[in-house]
Amino acid sequence: MARARDRLTVKSVEALKSPGLHADGGGLYLNVKKSGARSWCCIFQWQGKRREAGLGPLHIVSLQDARDKRDQLRRLVRDGIDPLAEKTAPKSVPTFGAVATALVDTLEAGWVNPKHRQQWRNTLETYCEPFWNRPVDEVGTADIVDVLKPIWIEKRETATRLRSRIERVLDAAKVNGHLTGDNPARWRGHLQAILPINTRTKTNHHAALPYDQVPDFVKGLGPRLSTAARALEFLIYTAARTGEVLGAVWGEVDMAAKTWTVPASRMKMKREHVVPLTEPALVVFRAMAIAGTKPDAPIFPTPKGKPLSNMAMPMLLRRMECDGGTVHGFRSAFRDWAGDKTAFPREVAEAALAHIVGSAVEQAYRRGSALEKRRELMEAWSEFVVGEVD
Repeated sequence: MARARDRLTVKSVEALKSPGLHADGGGLYLNVKKSGARSWCCIFQWQGKRREAGLGPLHIVSLQDARDKRDQLRRLVRDGIDPLAEKTAPKSVPTFGAVATALVDTLEAGWVNPKHRQQWRNTLETYCEPFWNRPVDEVGTADIVDVLKPIWIEKRETATRLRSRIERVLDAAKVNGHLTGDNPARWRGHLQAILPINTRTKTNHHAALPYDQVPDFVKGLGPRLSTAARALEFLIYTAARTGEVLGAVWGEVDMAAKTWTVPASRMKMKREHVVPLTEPALVVFRAMAIAGTKPDAPIFPTPKGKPLSNMAMPMLLRRMECDGGTVHGFRSAFRDWAGDKTAFPREVAEAALAHIVGSAVEQAYRRGSALEKRRELMEAWSEFVVGEVD
């Protein structure tokens, strides 16, 4: 007696979660793996041997499509044709990890911050480990929810970035023809209905040392002979960002004009920024110039001649037991000092920080015509920092 066919229904297929092979009839099975991935396969006999052919994942191949594929396969067997032998040039589906790695390599060229790539790679490799080596077309909604749920509440920012990065990877797979249908990591109208929405908003600011404590802090930096100490000292005098200082090379410095020109490629706002150098900042440069001043050489190098790590200055703060501030916080200290203790126009202070607020007047202060105004401000700040004025 022939076995019943078409045992499954669309509704029953959606409900099947237990691992194993679930028969539809005629050799068609829904294969549910322990990971939760579900795909179709057809089991048949060829020359007395049991053979199995994959028909595609459930989120791509519907129940009816799977039945059609099964019938086509069985017709080939009936006609004496090995269905698997016909696939002389099977389409290779890359793993999720391979697609993710290729995407990061492609996007890297547009990232100014060198640690951005490592953050992308680390979050994807760490949290997506359960399906990192799985074919990308087998990664479904259940897989993504499984990696997001454990961190969705306690590490909301990390989880949000992770979801966005997974979505980007799967979009790349779709563009390259390795994935069809809706993106299983999509938020709006999809994961939004499964994961809780956090209505609380919180703005995180970098902790800043009060500006009246900065002079004493800089005095404590003086006896320290490390490159990180000189880099941090220079950062304070110039109110620059960490990446701008660590990426500085000698070719950007004009000692005669007393300027440091940061190219647009290393600026957050993608605009060239000319920094007026005060005497304390130049003293730092002269100290670092002992090791050489080749145009492409980093001003603050490691012993191997590479730029300092992003962690060099934060680790220095820890060693100095500076619990009340962060490296980036020195920019806030500068801005608070400029607003509280000086009469310099707001647009001059904002221009010194390379901020773009939107006002045409404020943006004008970024140009060379206002460089001297900013030089006066930075000289006043340096005098305050070294303790020459109250």
